[in-house]
Amino acid sequence: MSKKTRSYVEFLYILPFLILAALMFYYPLYGWIYAFHDYMPPKPISAETFVGLKWFKYIADNPVRLADVGRVLVNTFAMSGLSLAFSWFPMIFAVFLNEIRCKPYKKFVQTVTTLPNFISWVLVFSVAFNVLSSTGAVNSVLVSLGLIDKPIAFLSSKENVWFKMWLWLTWKNAGWAAIMYLAAISAIDEQMIEAAKVDGATRMQIIWRITIPCLLPTYFVIVMLNLANFLSNGMEQYFVFMNNFNKKSIEVLDLYVYNIATTGRGNYPLSTAISMLKSIVSVALLFITNTVSRLVRGQGFV
Repeated sequence: MSKKTRSYVEFLYILPFLILAALMFYYPLYGWIYAFHDYMPPKPISAETFVGLKWFKYIADNPVRLADVGRVLVNTFAMSGLSLAFSWFPMIFAVFLNEIRCKPYKKFVQTVTTLPNFISWVLVFSVAFNVLSSTGAVNSVLVSLGLIDKPIAFLSSKENVWFKMWLWLTWKNAGWAAIMYLAAISAIDEQMIEAAKVDGATRMQIIWRITIPCLLPTYFVIVMLNLANFLSNGMEQYFVFMNNFNKKSIEVLDLYVYNIATTGRGNYPLSTAISMLKSIVSVALLFITNTVSRLVRGQGFV
């Protein structure tokens, strides 16, 4: 088989996945057309419903809408900023998990911390409700022991919402995120570690001088990818934990777009317009972080 023929065959191997990616990620972009029409379901869009940039101008000219967008952007930046500020946590967790010498215990810890990633946010909220609601286990125990006079509003309080959401996200994803760092640790040259031990280095010195420096390239790539997705922190977690008391503090951009699309007249094109602006900003962030990566690391990730 010639080299050219082999290249064609190898391309055919990945062609089904390219088609699937196109259908899953690019075909839905056709829905952006709704942002330029005065769409009202179930009527189809047509030339008569075309309104151009009406909904984009509506966002810019409406002070109330601008204030709402500003509020959800603050929430989005706060949630994503907290995740970014503590993005080192999975790396440190992987380092110390790797230092556990008892293999059964190590596997147990890794399994227990990875399983929450496969639990849906609906089930996570069900657990949180049964444990932390006003009639949940924690409040019931505290009241019965006389430590508090009335139940504490753990879930309905608007105080420290950003931090509480970060805690739930970390509990759910930290173990799964650590897998990538564990794979990077397994690729570290054992001869360097053995040479450090011969020179009298302690376990902490090996971690600080060898393990962490070897993990930094992986860490920086993950941080830059997170920067590119700064505005896309999802909505499932915030949707299930949202209530009338904490809505103003927990509503992020993705959830805001969803709430607009499901309430009121003319909100489908408005939510599409906001989602389009978010996607454009996200693409811009992707190219900016890729440029920074080329300048700092000498190579990009796109």
